[in-house]
Amino acid sequence: MAPNIVGLILTYNGERLLGRCLESLAFCDTLIVVDSLSTDATVAIAEAAGAVVLQRKWEGPGPQFRFALEHIRAMQPTVDWVVSLDQDEYFTDELNASVRAAIANAGEEAGFLTPRASFYYDRFLRHSGWYPDYLFRVFRPDKMEVHVSGAHYSFHALGPTRKLKGDIIHYPYRNFREHLDKVNSYAQQGADDLKRKGKSGGVAKGTLRGLARFFKLYVLKLGVLDGRAGFVNAVHGAFYAFLKHLRAGETADWGPKP
Repeated sequence: MAPNIVGLILTYNGERLLGRCLESLAFCDTLIVVDSLSTDATVAIAEAAGAVVLQRKWEGPGPQFRFALEHIRAMQPTVDWVVSLDQDEYFTDELNASVRAAIANAGEEAGFLTPRASFYYDRFLRHSGWYPDYLFRVFRPDKMEVHVSGAHYSFHALGPTRKLKGDIIHYPYRNFREHLDKVNSYAQQGADDLKRKGKSGGVAKGTLRGLARFFKLYVLKLGVLDGRAGFVNAVHGAFYAFLKHLRAGETADWGPKP
């Protein structure tokens, strides 16, 4: 019997690339989109592709994925594999073929690791800590854990894995403004996470962490070889680290109390 495969995507105002994302998952038996109350054409695009659309207010990646996986197990108890993409990602033809072949010939693997190529500014970054960026996105639903740190999530395998050939193509930002908006949001979520863990912050720590982040991305991770894009990305990475640790040291709102 052929394995039962579910494609899973979390969305919020993802009309830009969602159609292509869903198209690259057309080999899945079922497509499930968990939407965080989008206001653009996201839901219409998902429904036109034949996806099951579930809507839920965004409470962070951990709760959202747990909600999605609960529905997958309830709707189809015999699901063998889940293939998860972000709304701004899609498979190359090479990776599409690799995933299908790997699932068809799977042994005891908990899942498979897929490389991701991300476009930034004027090129796909090949250094800067961005490539090959192996991700655990093809997995058996009972052999995976979701780990969350601030605004970021990752799937972790509960068993052996194997790397596949071909890339996930990723377009994370439309422009610098959108990148900076996300830096601002991620930094606040990261700061809140540090506070919950009882970790300190402040100007000095933010400055040191920012400089260290720039050095790591631009020098140690060879961002210098990514040209202008590598430099700009390292600057944004440094600013993110600075803001996160600066805000973790805030104790109250500014200005006089009402």
